[in-house]
Amino acid sequence: MRLPRIPRPSRMPLPAWTATLTWKSAVFITVMCCALASLLGVLVHVSVTRQTVGEARDKALSRLTDVTRMYEAGEQLPPGSGIDPPELPGSLRALAVSGRRGTLVDDDNGRPTMWAAGPADGRALAAEIDYTQSARTINGLDKAILGSSILAIGATLLFGVFAVTRITRRLHQTATVARRIDAGDLDARVNDPRTKDPSRPQDEVATVAGALDTMASTLQGKLLSEQRFTADVAHELRTPLTGLHAAAELLPEGRPAELVRDRVRAMRSLTEDLLEISRLDAGSETVDLDLQQLAPVVERAIRASVASGTAEADTTLTVVRDACVETDKRRLERVIGNLLANAHNHGRAPVELTVHGPVITVRDHGAGYPAYLLDHGPQRFRTDAGTKGHGLGLTIAAGQAAVIGASLSFANAPDGGAVARLELREYAGLSEEPDGGPTSPHPE
Repeated sequence: MRLPRIPRPSRMPLPAWTATLTWKSAVFITVMCCALASLLGVLVHVSVTRQTVGEARDKALSRLTDVTRMYEAGEQLPPGSGIDPPELPGSLRALAVSGRRGTLVDDDNGRPTMWAAGPADGRALAAEIDYTQSARTINGLDKAILGSSILAIGATLLFGVFAVTRITRRLHQTATVARRIDAGDLDARVNDPRTKDPSRPQDEVATVAGALDTMASTLQGKLLSEQRFTADVAHELRTPLTGLHAAAELLPEGRPAELVRDRVRAMRSLTEDLLEISRLDAGSETVDLDLQQLAPVVERAIRASVASGTAEADTTLTVVRDACVETDKRRLERVIGNLLANAHNHGRAPVELTVHGPVITVRDHGAGYPAYLLDHGPQRFRTDAGTKGHGLGLTIAAGQAAVIGASLSFANAPDGGAVARLELREYAGLSEEPDGGPTSPHPE
């Protein structure tokens, strides 16, 4: 019979701050200081206690020698000594009766006492001395060791945390600059002063900061060079393409002329896309923000896409709730048109648009977006093998969405198909009530 497996209780996750370098360093410094203080305290305690007890033992044995001499001479024994005193510890009494001398510290009615005993006619001859001062000395030493250890641990911990915090602050600054560079701010630099002055010694953090600044400068130079090359090529192509377009219009009607004109239109479209991307990369685009009702803008964008042939007439639009948004209408229509063109060119019908407040969703029923696009976003001149296109449409859509302050994300639907989600800023004061309109085909 197979017994059911009992699941192990899950471990409680530690707080996020326990993973920080400052916390780990503080724990390490505290543990090391406690270990060092404990070791030194034990060594000092053992050494001083051994010395104090040794002095008291020598004193007690010396007194026992005097008492033994007086006992053998038949003289009266002094106070604090005697034969088999009742206060004598039993273990020391047995040692003395066996014929050996020894000492033992014991508590005599709340008073620390050092006993010394030796044999005397088959009995125990004992002498005692006051051990109170020695015990106070040892107790005082222990308290001093404990207090000084706490002060030393606190001071070392504060100094260590201060030193580690300075390092972690510089690491956080370097990480912040790296995130800014990743977000597109290629002018961000750490500018660690240790990297500016070669005469100053550099630690590992300064080395990392200098390497990040060098990498950012190199990357910025390459990207600027690429942007200038793209813009220059596009500008240089415009003039011959304009002449080619004019010459193609003069060709006699026929199949060859249609092919030439079609290729010229494709070249001109590609050139305009390259120019638009170069402007987006340069950050020279300006926006004309205005309040717009979202549903009518989407309808116009669909009509324009159908008229230009980049979208099919059976594209459906569903308005769950209309909204008033603050946006640049021309750029918003450009984003919607590119998303529609990508859905029709690389997906499968039906293509559905949904307006739900300030959110526009464009969905097709094709194979979905490739994995690289979901992980890293649109990339120019990169598409799946066997598909047509240059990867510029979604790149332009993402760039224009960023210009108007909208959020554009890409995902694949669980039941198949690509889903693009564009979220804009809603102007709440003028938003309309939900109309709940049904899905309907867009009119031609």
